[in-house]
This record gives sequence, structure tokens and C-alpha cells, in this order.
Amino acid sequence: MVVAKHRNAELIIDRSAIYKNINAEKQRLQNNAALFMVVKANGYGHGAIQVAETAVKAGADGFCVAMLDEGIELRDAGFKQPILILGISRIEDVSLIAQKNISVTVASLEWLKRANEILKNTNLLLHVHLGLDTGMGRIGFQNATELKAAIDYLKKNNNFDFEGIFTHFATADEHDKTYFDLQVSRFNDFMKVVNPRPKYVHVSNTATSLWHSQCNGNMVRYGIAGYGLNPSGGYVKPPFKLYPALSLTSEIVHCKLVSPNHSIGYGATYTTKEQQWIGTVPIGYADGITRKMQGFSLLVNGYECPIVGRVCMDQLMIKLPEEVPVGTKVTIVGKNGDKEITLQDIANYCDTIHYEVACLFTNRLKRVYIN
Repeated sequence: MVVAKHRNAELIIDRSAIYKNINAEKQRLQNNAALFMVVKANGYGHGAIQVAETAVKAGADGFCVAMLDEGIELRDAGFKQPILILGISRIEDVSLIAQKNISVTVASLEWLKRANEILKNTNLLLHVHLGLDTGMGRIGFQNATELKAAIDYLKKNNNFDFEGIFTHFATADEHDKTYFDLQVSRFNDFMKVVNPRPKYVHVSNTATSLWHSQCNGNMVRYGIAGYGLNPSGGYVKPPFKLYPALSLTSEIVHCKLVSPNHSIGYGATYTTKEQQWIGTVPIGYADGITRKMQGFSLLVNGYECPIVGRVCMDQLMIKLPEEVPVGTKVTIVGKNGDKEITLQDIANYCDTIHYEVACLFTNRLKRVYIN
């Protein structure tokens, strides 16, 4: 997808905010625990390479990605730090993963056996983190018997380095600790068959690291808070101030006075009841502004201006309080005058989470890095 460099719509990423968010958590970690910055999904829409550069300066020790291609992007950019793929990788990519010195998540003995068939006649070493399903229900070994068999297999085959073991907590961002405590108990039961322990033992996603730091082990997977966003969406207060790193602005490219009973947009879902100033903004659902945002108010000159009619692929229309010049700034995320729109505001309006809102911003949007 081409980056729209010749359009005034841009994501502005504040590197100093990312630095503060990561460094604050790094300073809190005890026992020299490693902080792996999660930069999957293009750094949650913020730009994986740029976030990784800032993360290293802020004290990050490694990175987590979702898939091999994201890890290769980091390696090709020159990053030498450890990289862990959190998802399940294809067997046919095992040699490439080992060559790139990237660590994999493994959730079954069968995967290890198939990988060994590829690696056994090579000098390649594959770094392995065993995933445990303690209640997330996504990937991971189901019981201690399965886990013990996998560990024994790793020990017997020289092409594997048993580097880490981990689980993922489903409710670490909630006040009710019942299910969280159940998962902790299950993890502890798993660990009874792990001897000796690998280099990394990690259970802490962002929420766990912020609110259950006693569980951190010797590594944390630090994600959404690094971008200045509260994992709970504001439901639970973080232990330190978070600085949102992302803002999104565009401009008015057309402004017109329309008469009463004038319909706007596809499906004619909005019709004016009186004379109204309508502004057109050159951004749409192909950029990540979903059609669910119809009716959501953007900011122009400090005024709240609702999106009227359906969001188009490349444009949207807003109701203005008065005529404004073409080129007037429109704030979609960020501050404008004494008002502010957050990713959480958009998430609340669209009945989703801010993770999704940030990740939906496509590569067509120009990203500008400041500070």
C-alpha cells in the first residue's frame, strides 16, 4: 500500500512519550528482569522500527512479535536484541528462523518433532519458548504431562535451546482476581516439572506487569502501555502516568453551505434540517476510520464537529459551526484548543478497544515522528 505523502492527513508519533512509558516501567522492574517491548502489528500502528529504536534507548532488552515476518523486519533493520515470536510458526520456516537468531513459541511435542526432522542434519540452533495454556484457551500445552514430554525431547536433541517458558493471563486488567489467581495456580503446577528452569520465565503481559508485578518472573512482555495506553481502558488506574504517543490530524479540503433537506453521503443516511456548513476531510475507512464512527465528533478550531453521513473509503464529511477556510486543521486523535480526543474515546464510541483502533490505522497514512 502506497503512503499518501501528498495528502494532508498524518499520524504524528511522539517518540519522547514512548521513551517515558517504557523507561518508567523498566525502572520499576526488580531483580534485573528483562523488558521485551511488544512491537507486533507494526508497533500497534505506531511503526515497529521507530518504536524499537526508541525502546532500546529507553532500556528495552528485546522484542516480541506475532510472526516471523515482523521479526525479520527488525533483523533486517539491524537490531541484534533477542526477538520472540509469540504466535505459532510454520514448520517450513524453521531453518530461516534459526538463521535469523529468532526465538519461537512452541505449543506441542509434534511441532518439535517435525522441526527436528529439518534441523537434525544441520548446525542450526533453534531457541524455544514453551507456551502454557493456563486459561487463555489460545495456544499452549494443556497439562504437565505434555509439558514434561516436550522438555525431555528438547534435552535430548542438540538443535534446540530451551530458552524460555511462559503463559498469558486473560484477566490481569480487571479488579476481580479470581480467574487471574486460578491461572497463577495452574502455572505454578506446570512449573513443578520444569527443572532446571530456562533462561526466561515470563507470565507478565502489560497488565500483569503494571498491576501484579509480584508475578513478573525475570522477563516482561511490555506492550500497550509503552504506547501510552491503559490496558484496562481506564478501568484500573496505572501505577504511573502514561503518555499517549499517537495523534491523528487532517484538514478541511472543501467547505460548503448546504440547504435544508440536503442528504449527505452514501445511502443518504443524514439529511440536513436547516442550512448547515459541511466540511469534507480527506480520510476514510481505507485509512482506518471505520464506518462505525458516523456521528462521532472531530475537533475543528476547538469545536466538536460530528461526522455526518457514512464514512467513505477516502473521505468523510463533518458538520461545522461556521464557514472555515480550506486547509483548516481537523483533529481526529489528539488535542485541539482546550479539548482532546483519545483513542479510548473512539473505542468507546465504536464499542471496541483502543488496541483495535490503533491497529486499524493503515500504512496509507503518513507517519511523522517527533521529539
